[in-house]
Parts: sequence; C-alpha cells; structure tokens
Amino acid sequence: MKKYIKIAAGLAHVDYGHIADIVKEASDAGADYIHSDAADMYDLRNMQLMGGHQIIEGIRPVTDKPIECHIYTRECDRLFIEKIAAAGANMLIIPAEQFLGAPLAYIINYCREFGMKVGLTIGCYTPLSFVEEAVYDIDRLHIVVHGVDETDGKDNWGWRRSSIDLVKRARALINEKNPSCELAVDGGLRADNLSEMIAAEPDVVILSSGIFKYPEGITAGVKACREAIDSASIQYFGE
Repeated sequence: MKKYIKIAAGLAHVDYGHIADIVKEASDAGADYIHSDAADMYDLRNMQLMGGHQIIEGIRPVTDKPIECHIYTRECDRLFIEKIAAAGANMLIIPAEQFLGAPLAYIINYCREFGMKVGLTIGCYTPLSFVEEAVYDIDRLHIVVHGVDETDGKDNWGWRRSSIDLVKRARALINEKNPSCELAVDGGLRADNLSEMIAAEPDVVILSSGIFKYPEGITAGVKACREAIDSASIQYFGE
C-alpha cells in the first residue's frame, strides 16, 4: 500500500525579509510541516543565530500547520523551551550528539510540560547507537543525510550513499521499539534525487532548497516534490 510521506518545508535557505509570505505560500501549497531551523554560535556555523522563537512567533499567524524548531546547539534550557512553546512551536528537535544522559531527560520532560513533541537529530556520520536508549521516549528521529562529497559549493547538497543503510536500520529500530515515533530525513533532498531515499521508508522528508530554490517558485517546488514522493511511494509500496 502506498505510504503517505509528509513534507516539511525547511527554512534554512529562504529570504528572511519575507519570511511570513514565504511560509504562507509553502503552507498553502501543501507542505505538512514548517521546519524552522535554528542555530547557536557553535554548531551549523554557516547559519549562526538563525531561527528561534522570534521567527516562530512571526510565522505562527500565517499557517495552521505544525511548526517544528530544529536547533543546532550545545545548550538548551527550560527558558528556551518555554519561549518557543509560547511562540507557537509544536516540536523541538535537538542534536543527539550534544544531549546524551540526564540533560536529555530534563528536556523531554520540559517539552511535555509545555505541550510540545520532542525529536533527536543524528548528524552527519553519527552512529545510530546514539539514540538506541532514547528512541522509546521521543516523537521524531531526525537523520541528516547529506554528505561532504555531494555539493556544488552553493548549498545544493546531495545525500551520502551510507545514509540509505542508516535510514533503513533506523526504520527497523523504530518499528521494533516505538512505532509512533516519526522517522525524518533531512539534507540534500530534491524532487530529482529522493526516490531511493523513499524506499528506506521515512515518514517525513525535510526539503529546503528543493522548495525555496526551485526555479519555478515555491508553490511549484512543493508540487514537484509531492509528485516525486508519491510516485516513489507507489513504485516501492504499491497503490
């Protein structure tokens, strides 16, 4: 049976001067989630201080789609969680590499307290073993799949070959331990290169340049990605 795979419109490569209009168009075009990327001064150095509660507060009035805050950070306290929740975020996604152990337990509890879901990111080349214990208690396992050898130097990344095996193993882990947890893939995915990734059975595909840098515009980008995802889903899973 064809698997419905959600599209998250990732705000990594957008014109922040027109952020509300951009989000509204992507939302109206059929994106299932709005994916607000955020970063501190340490991780994701090419996008320092991006995103956060100010962006979420600005886009919340123009979309009824869930908004997820995907922050690349070394620290995350209760105040930050409270602020993004108050701004209208529905999920917080944080890097597994930075939040093993007790800090993660506090963050999960804070997110629950403020009515938000919580996800963990596995960054480039991080092993699946980092989340084997936490997978029972998270709502999203978020895998970054792009690779350093698959870029044209203009943020048009591709995905690394090893990521297919990683996503397949993550799918098996989730199916066994926590079937309600979403599996998301993020990085270098566009309408013309995502078919093989769909075969690994993600639940969500994060698309940034694939939507917001699409030559014919945002609405056409969402439509092209939706058609490519649905076509691949039929190919691999049937009608």
